[in-house]
Amino acid sequence: MRRADRLFQIVQHLRARRLTTAAQLAEFLSVSERTIYRDVRDLSLSGIPVKGEAGVGYCVDRSFELTALMFTREEVEAVVVGLRMVQAFGGPKLRAAAVPALDKVILALPKNRRAEVDRPQMYAPLFNAHRVVDNLIETLRAAIDGHAVLDLTYTDEQERETRRLVRPLALTFWGSVWTLGAWCDLRTGFRNFRLDRMRACVPTGAAFREEPGKTLADYMRAVGAE
Repeated sequence: MRRADRLFQIVQHLRARRLTTAAQLAEFLSVSERTIYRDVRDLSLSGIPVKGEAGVGYCVDRSFELTALMFTREEVEAVVVGLRMVQAFGGPKLRAAAVPALDKVILALPKNRRAEVDRPQMYAPLFNAHRVVDNLIETLRAAIDGHAVLDLTYTDEQERETRRLVRPLALTFWGSVWTLGAWCDLRTGFRNFRLDRMRACVPTGAAFREEPGKTLADYMRAVGAE
């Protein structure tokens, strides 16, 4: 576990309980008590209101909010730029969700840091060319989430049309096109399908279960091998 993650867990653990000893924290996080003493000292020095002392126990006032301290300036920029990309290239639902998500990021920052949200000068302009696959993206997202088998009519580079039953696993955006990573029953293997070459995509009503050799993890390994 990264130290940053451990410190975060310590604060959350202390906020959720009245009193916790260093020994209990050490057991919970699988580290030594000496490590806990050092971590608690560093948290106190960073401004976290940790109460208590070694040998007695520690706690943090439950009214204390950690969210305002969680984002570095670079992390704020990463979130803002990422949300701008979602607004430009995501489907309708994700695009709509990006606005309230950014509002929550702003509210999570201290008032004196909220101007940082307007600082990133990296943009993802909205292009109508990507809107033609909007509805398809939503269909595929729902199918991936629900493990729905899809009846796919697909055209390859030579304009040859085939009809396939596929198990959708992942959507990938390559900067100019979206692709669907899926297990294809026709080819009995993993395939990537460009969304702009899909002529029809209809859920069959059947759901698939994860099987060894056909999972998302297997697909990722196959892509890496290629």
